[in-house]
Amino acid sequence: MTKIDVNGAALSYDDTGTGNPLVLLHAGIADRRMWHRQIAPLADRYRVIAVDLRGYGESEPPSRSFAHHDDVIGLLDALGLQRATLVGSSFGGAVAVDATLAYPHRVDGLALLGTAISGHEWSEETNDLWEELVGDVDPTDLAATAAAEVRFWVVGPGRRPEDVDPDLVAFAREMDHLALTAEQALRTVDVVEADPPAVDRLGELRVPVLVTAGAADVPDIRRLADRIGDEAPHAVRLPDVPDTAHLLPLERPDPVNAALLDFLARI
Repeated sequence: MTKIDVNGAALSYDDTGTGNPLVLLHAGIADRRMWHRQIAPLADRYRVIAVDLRGYGESEPPSRSFAHHDDVIGLLDALGLQRATLVGSSFGGAVAVDATLAYPHRVDGLALLGTAISGHEWSEETNDLWEELVGDVDPTDLAATAAAEVRFWVVGPGRRPEDVDPDLVAFAREMDHLALTAEQALRTVDVVEADPPAVDRLGELRVPVLVTAGAADVPDIRRLADRIGDEAPHAVRLPDVPDTAHLLPLERPDPVNAALLDFLARI
């Protein structure tokens, strides 16, 4: 692990391999450790940079207003990199899209895995699923909230907890508990959002885009993948990955790694 100053904050990252750079951006319920099953396969051919976004993991908590997508480009600047391919999961995918829209000349391609998109409003179906699967949770009880979020996102609405590797569930709860602590700090500052948001700007993405989702993820995420595939001019929408939910790079690394390597070889 290395720390580097990015826009006045110390961000933690792992930098492995040589070649064209890839920046891996984690989900909002996780940190850079969620990519540990991608780093070795990708680093055989590429320079792989897995970063904890500001406030998450081992990166410094925010002390003033900032934008995550500015930090991504600030990281490239700090490392002396002109361009990179961005690989994002969930919230990290939303950050990757926002960075590409704000700095199109700095991004070579986008790989989006179960991604969110800035400006997307969750459907009533998603809200109802949360009530059905989780119900009311005391937001001040971080352990209970982490367990609820892992039940909803990592297990997914179509599976039972006993259907999922218990080690994966335990690891996801650990990461999510830490992420919830980060979000408490993030609420104390102004986290600048993309303006206008990305949800109505997907047609502006001029780079190659790979998009997929877990077949057991919530329907909104799979529909967002469909929308990106339809609206981004150079997008390839891969079929949903079977028997996996929101953290598909961690749960199903083999098909994810194969898809990433094929995509990267083509761009």
